[in-house]
Amino acid sequence: MEKNSRRNFLALTAAGLAGSAAGLARPDAAIAMPREVADKHPALALSGTYDVRTFGAKGDGKSIDTPAVNKAIEAAAAAGGGIVRFPAGSFACFSIHLKSNVALYLDPGAVIVAAESGSAGQYDAAEPNQWDKFQDYGHSHWHNSLIWGEGVENVSILGPGKIWGKGLSRGSGRETPKAEDPGVGNKAIALKNCRNVTLRDFSIFHGGHFGILAIAVDNFTIDNLTIDTNRDGIDIDCCRNVRVSNCNVNSPFDDGICLKSCFGLGYARATENVTITNCLVSGFREGSLLDATYDRTPPRENFKPTGRIKFGTESNGGFKNITVSNCVFEFCRGLALETVDGGLLEDVTISNITMREIVNAPIFMRLGSRMRGPEGVPVGAMRRVMISNVVCSSAGTGISSIISGIPGHEIEDVRLSDIYIRHLGGGSKEDAGVEPPEKENTYPEPTMFGPAMPSYGFFIRHARNLQLNNIEIAYDKDDLRPAFVVQDVKGIDVFRVKAQRVSDAATFALKRVTDFSLSQSRPLADTLLESVAEKKL
Repeated sequence: MEKNSRRNFLALTAAGLAGSAAGLARPDAAIAMPREVADKHPALALSGTYDVRTFGAKGDGKSIDTPAVNKAIEAAAAAGGGIVRFPAGSFACFSIHLKSNVALYLDPGAVIVAAESGSAGQYDAAEPNQWDKFQDYGHSHWHNSLIWGEGVENVSILGPGKIWGKGLSRGSGRETPKAEDPGVGNKAIALKNCRNVTLRDFSIFHGGHFGILAIAVDNFTIDNLTIDTNRDGIDIDCCRNVRVSNCNVNSPFDDGICLKSCFGLGYARATENVTITNCLVSGFREGSLLDATYDRTPPRENFKPTGRIKFGTESNGGFKNITVSNCVFEFCRGLALETVDGGLLEDVTISNITMREIVNAPIFMRLGSRMRGPEGVPVGAMRRVMISNVVCSSAGTGISSIISGIPGHEIEDVRLSDIYIRHLGGGSKEDAGVEPPEKENTYPEPTMFGPAMPSYGFFIRHARNLQLNNIEIAYDKDDLRPAFVVQDVKGIDVFRVKAQRVSDAATFALKRVTDFSLSQSRPLADTLLESVAEKKL
């Protein structure tokens, strides 16, 4: 009892001092952090707390509360830091400006609502960017957002409340308002050139083009978020020292958790030292993750949801030292690793992944030469990638897993181990005869090579020094394609691989392969091939 009283006294005293130092409205002394909140976030109990209602916010969902919210943030910042608290209510806002040493806290029942741009107000204008031709419009601007911060540090958004991007554009230009229109916002949260940022415990619904877009944010923690949105969930771009954990991201129309390294800063900067762990990504109908109905009804005919973990497509700076572990993919596309703009993708480990109802390639690795960036940059590289302990069921029929470089630029040093993939099956002999085009400078996507691949397990082309260990490929319906198609590969060791097949179908179809080794993969005999122009096993 004495300990709790002392904590509350410190919280109230700090709040009073902060208000006096700021020379502004004193924070409401009656809104000290609840005990359960203070126990989880001890720093909150020792900081000044600024209730947005004290600064004039109505929270009725109709009045525009942006001026009051920004005043509260400015007051906390002027006092050297503090907590800006949103109590229960709906706070309609345009652009909210984050400041250093300030945390936003969303109480249970608190909702920050992106207001409709129009006569009542508008979002901050998209700032000029001379480099915006090298990436999509949404990746080139940050100020046209519901909540944004540039050059800030020691910033947090916390609490069990919600951010609803009701008035945000999804950024595609297919609807009104368009992202590039003056005064239109298209991101729920945008961060640029920041450090020491924490996002924790809240949810985002209908986040616009990006639920979270962060570029050049170092020491970045994203934990226990639920995002159910109409485009990208989380985009981590040119960031260093990032931890994404315990997040649920549903994004049927775009990527769930996406690493990028664009040229929006005016120079190439790698995304590096990143861990993604204990997360779910999915492609259910928007809103059905938050209401726990997990609706798989497609919003339109022949719709294939996205909702995956992906590296790329923006890849000027590359990706280094990345770990993805203990993640679930459901009713979405599979894992995608892409570098097509000159960056290096290297030193990546991916483990303990479960997938179900994957609509195309469970694993997609692409080194390409789109080269969307300044001229003179050489083609990048993809190397030292380890993927292990993966189980996938009910994968789509047409497109197998793909590992594909381009002529003269091979994917190198890949280790695949302890993987079980079960496809729906049903591939035909005609599919087995497909010769996928190179498409060296095309936007990278598993569907880029056509609706069907010549294999039902893995298509591997333009690669060097691969190991496949303890891999099993199966299907529900007879598939007449080989399990593995391997073309232009230098050095591939296959150990204890098992693949279901009909009597006249091959397990391996090899073309222009050197240093091929196959062992303990019954019923196939152990095989060593120094060089082979074309052969089936």
